[in-house]
Amino acid sequence: MIWICETCAVETADLETPPEICAICDDERQWVPEGGSRWTSVEKQRENGTRIVISEVEPELWGLRAEPSIGIGQQTMVVRTPEGTILFDCVGYIDDAAVEFVRGLGPTLAIAASHPHMYGVQTEWAAALDVPVLVAERDREWVRRPERVEFYDDRRDVATGVTLHRVGGHFRGQAVLEWATGNDGKGVLLAGDAIFTNPDRKTVSFMRSYPNRLPLSGNVVQRLAAQVEELHFDRLYNNFGAVVPQDAQAIIRYSADRHTAWVRGDHDDLT
Repeated sequence: MIWICETCAVETADLETPPEICAICDDERQWVPEGGSRWTSVEKQRENGTRIVISEVEPELWGLRAEPSIGIGQQTMVVRTPEGTILFDCVGYIDDAAVEFVRGLGPTLAIAASHPHMYGVQTEWAAALDVPVLVAERDREWVRRPERVEFYDDRRDVATGVTLHRVGGHFRGQAVLEWATGNDGKGVLLAGDAIFTNPDRKTVSFMRSYPNRLPLSGNVVQRLAAQVEELHFDRLYNNFGAVVPQDAQAIIRYSADRHTAWVRGDHDDLT
C-alpha cells in the first residue's frame, strides 16, 4: 500500500501499515499534528471526490491542483516545450483525467520537485507517464520511493531552455527550474519556496522553515541570490502559483539585501 501523509501529502514506500510518524513532517522545517501523523491514499481520496483542477497559467504553462486540497496544497506546474513537457512539484493526488490531459500536451520528459515537501505522489505520476523522477543528490535521504529516481548534482538539463539548478537554502538539495524560453523569451523561474513570492508581488522571502518561522542567514540568502542572478528569467512563480510578474531579477536582489540587513541588525533601532 502506498500511504500519503495528510499533512505534507508525500507518498511512502509500499508498506502494509503506515509509519507512526511521517519523517518528512518530523523535522524542524515542517510539523506533526497533535495526536500524530494521519494517512490517506489515492484510492481513499478518489472515494471522497478529490479531483485535479487544471488551469492555464500562461502560454505553454499549466497549473494542476487537488480539490479539495491535500497536504501543503501546492500547484504542480506543467511546462511544455517543443521537445516535451516537464512536471514540477507534484501534488499528492493523481487521476486519469489529469494524466490524459498531460499526455495530450505531447511526450512527457520528466517529473521534478523543488524539495522534499513537494514530492507529493511524484512516483505515481512518473509511473503513469513512464518518465523518470529527477531529484538533487543532496536530498537523497528524503526519497521514500527510489525506483524511478535519477539523481543529479548541481544542474540537470531537461529540454532546450529548461534546466534544473540546485540552489540550496530551504533544503540542501533545493532546486529551481529555469524556463529560459518562456514568457516570450524573457524567461520564467519556477522557484518553489527557495524564493517565495510575497503577497505584495513586489518582494520575495527566503526561509529555512515557513510554518515555523526559521530564517536563513544573510550569507546563505546572498549566495542564493547570486546563483539565480546567472539565470535567464524576468518572471517568477512560487510553489502555490503566486507570481512576480516582471522584474523578478531586480526584486530578488532588493529582497536579498533587505533580508541581510535585517538579520545583520542594521535596523535594530526600529524595533
